[in-house]
Amino acid sequence: MITVAGSLNIDLVTEAERFPLPGETILGTGFSTVFGGKGANQAVAAARLGGQVKMVGKVGNDLYGESYLEYLTNETVDVSNVKPVTHLPTGTASIVVAEQDNQIIVVAGANGDVDGDFIKEEMTGSQKGVLLVQLEIPDEAVEEAMKAAKANGSTVILNPAPFKPLPAEWWELADYITPNEHEAASLKKESNFHEAYREKLIVTRGSEGASFFEKGEEVLVPAPKVTPVDTTGAGDTFNGALAAFLDQGLALRQAVEKAVKAASMSITALGAQSAMPTLQQLEGGGDHAEK
Repeated sequence: MITVAGSLNIDLVTEAERFPLPGETILGTGFSTVFGGKGANQAVAAARLGGQVKMVGKVGNDLYGESYLEYLTNETVDVSNVKPVTHLPTGTASIVVAEQDNQIIVVAGANGDVDGDFIKEEMTGSQKGVLLVQLEIPDEAVEEAMKAAKANGSTVILNPAPFKPLPAEWWELADYITPNEHEAASLKKESNFHEAYREKLIVTRGSEGASFFEKGEEVLVPAPKVTPVDTTGAGDTFNGALAAFLDQGLALRQAVEKAVKAASMSITALGAQSAMPTLQQLEGGGDHAEK
């Protein structure tokens, strides 16, 4: 069982030829509503790769929240531990895409209401397996989730994104920490980082693949050569895939190899969740463009 404790956002994407000036109204060229949030992204990635996934988090008691729960259920993600709240809306990211760039405003909404007490309640009696957490929910919730997972003997994966310095206790609670190379450089400068933690790091390196340390030696897992179309969600695909394959009992090196391949496939199509491959596609039995 894979438990993902994290965020669920609705991305509101507006396309335009240029960004409006303050106080100005312009006509856009396109609009789309997309399911997002690092937590839900990673849950979908793991489920598509054969993982039995339970999502823990909150949405608003609104149309966005209702549609998200229905969508995740269709993606075979267990949403019995995702609670609608009446006093806050579903989290949103308002994204304007123009001039080969973007501007984003994120409103945490219900994600900000995921506190430690909620996590304790929802994770009581959780099955042993893999916990995957990120940093788009409050720190107390992240910590309580890791404590609950360690208590039942689960493997804990912490994806330190969006980046922030990690408390000393989190280094002890996590089995694996999965920064990108920029986040890894920042983590290694922290006072809480010790060389003993080096073998907990699995560093994603974009087109170069990923690296980790095993028995004191650095292992580089190269990425397959692909033609990138959209890199959105590649890191979330990697993390969801890593959780799925570790939960299936693969050794770390094998799990990282498959996660790198899944992340590489995800950038060959548009979107984050929409571009995440299925297990059949990863193993070469289907056309990735179909999903």
